[in-house]
Amino acid sequence: MRSFEVVSPFKPAGDQGEAIAALSDGIKAGNKYQTLQGVTGSGKTFTMAKIIEAVQMPTLVVSHNKTLAAQLYREFKSFFPHNAVEYFVSYYDYYQPEAYVASRDLYIEKDASINAEIERMRLSAARSMMEREDVIIIATVSCIYGMVTPDVYKKMTATFSKNETIDVDSLIRRFVELQYERNDAVLERGRFRRRGETLEIFPAYMEEAYRVDLDWDRVERIRRFNPVSGEYLEEIDRALIYPAKQFVMPAETIQNTLGTIRDELEKQLEFFKSSGKLMEADRLKTRVEYDIEMLTEMGYCPGIENYSALLANRKPGESPDTLVDYFPKRHLTFIDESHVTLPQLGAMYAGDRSRKQSLVDYGFRLPCALDNRPLRYDEFVERLDKAVFVSATPGKTEIEQSANVVQQLIRPTGLLDPLIEVRQSEGQMEDIYGEVLKRIKAGERSLILTLTKKMAEDLTDYLTGLGLKVRYIHSEVETIECVEILTQLRQGDFDILVGINLLREGIDLPEVSFIAILDADKIGFLRSLTSLIQIIGRAARNAAGKVIMYADKMSDAMEKAIAETNRRREVQMAYNQKHGITPETVKKAIADILTRHTEEAEAAAAENIEVLKKSFNILIPAQRKQLIKILETEMLEHAKNMEFEQAAVIRDEIAALKS
Repeated sequence: MRSFEVVSPFKPAGDQGEAIAALSDGIKAGNKYQTLQGVTGSGKTFTMAKIIEAVQMPTLVVSHNKTLAAQLYREFKSFFPHNAVEYFVSYYDYYQPEAYVASRDLYIEKDASINAEIERMRLSAARSMMEREDVIIIATVSCIYGMVTPDVYKKMTATFSKNETIDVDSLIRRFVELQYERNDAVLERGRFRRRGETLEIFPAYMEEAYRVDLDWDRVERIRRFNPVSGEYLEEIDRALIYPAKQFVMPAETIQNTLGTIRDELEKQLEFFKSSGKLMEADRLKTRVEYDIEMLTEMGYCPGIENYSALLANRKPGESPDTLVDYFPKRHLTFIDESHVTLPQLGAMYAGDRSRKQSLVDYGFRLPCALDNRPLRYDEFVERLDKAVFVSATPGKTEIEQSANVVQQLIRPTGLLDPLIEVRQSEGQMEDIYGEVLKRIKAGERSLILTLTKKMAEDLTDYLTGLGLKVRYIHSEVETIECVEILTQLRQGDFDILVGINLLREGIDLPEVSFIAILDADKIGFLRSLTSLIQIIGRAARNAAGKVIMYADKMSDAMEKAIAETNRRREVQMAYNQKHGITPETVKKAIADILTRHTEEAEAAAAENIEVLKKSFNILIPAQRKQLIKILETEMLEHAKNMEFEQAAVIRDEIAALKS
């Protein structure tokens, strides 16, 4: 195997070296769980990379959302240019799962928009696990959802070699079995074509295609080429083609399973009829028989994953194979932002089970659909070999399970945790006004955190009335617009950003030197110890960072957050004094916040959707197209907020406009 090698101009600084050594030694000593408690800006990602280099183990890094996963992917990709760094997140830009709302007798059909590039990267990750050991996969919690078993995936391949005699028709049938489509006119990803004595295939997980020159049934030459320019990249002796889809099964397995599907159908029909549920029985019979017919004729059907337990010959309740099962027994897992990621991992199973149980109870799916599911938390941790929890604020679970808790408090830039003051709520608006004016004069930015959306909007109006440049963010502001707002804040288009809890994990705003926390003493999630420490960390990228908590009393969470911050400051100040370090504000390119697609940017910049709906003439193609684009944006937002009924209504409206 190729060795993991970090390529970086940086060397471990501060207490990174101690953290790397302690955690690496713990992994080698056999500790299953350890924790890296690193403050914001201390270079936890670099520490993780150096640990991988030290222990030389295939690695899974799990993050709690796509944006943070993308940031980690870019960083690890730069640290390990000679190794396989892959990205494995949900490939849906928009996903509305199949559901049934019994109280309204409303069936919502599965609908999704697949991001072709992310699908390619997922397939690339699976392929790398088959071929290499020097693999690092950056994933979200979607990695605990079922996949085809590694053994089946490894067998579901097509291979051909130079000078080999092959049956071309059999090879083409194999491509079709692997879910590749034949298109002799256009060669696109996931397709193949034959033109005379030339066979071309564009693997779904690659950015290049293969061209096979034939001399009757003999493979004369195999070349890898750019499918856009046609430029030849290299000539090779052998090509191995993996499936074009995430879920594929051998044709004989599908045919052999049809009898099992019919048996389960008969049992469920008998149950429904004995219970007097004739409508459910009729509905289930129609749906499953249609799927069986599709599987018989095509070897595939929409929703084939709902039969995955039967196809894989799993017993009822038995856990599915997931991405974790593609890793060898000896591997390393980092749970990034573990205080958020672990609860997400634990919650996935129950939500999925509840939705599918309704589908089974009302005759939309067979009971085997319940086993097309994510792992339970205990099943996930059971599969882990060695794991490191990474967080500035690890929870009780991480601390109790860890054989070793390593703190990383020193930032390479010498920056200290911000100063914290507590001030009375009375007169807080006047006080905040004076504080933000100081930052504006210094060319710095400010954040103000409220408890409710209404407070955020009212405070924005109030400060705007005083002549200040202010914007707000809360959950009703679209994600893409949030990115736009954060970019504008960093650029200095406005000076003050008001928000609720959207400014905590994973957002780097070096220009922010002042944070005001309103109602800091209120008991609840938004003012818990973890939340307060994460909020305070947003001001730790600026040498002049300061946090003021406005409260009428001192809560337990406030006391602990202030004590922990002051403890860290003392350690950091002592280190700086010992090594003669002067803190410097982080310099970071503004474009680093998020890379956006042009179409999404155009949609986010559109005027108010409701107003635009009334102003379009759908008989004019250009206006109809623009309206559809806006409706799609609204549909995606509803789906993201789990508002599936509203998303379904908009989906139907879009379909009507397109037809």
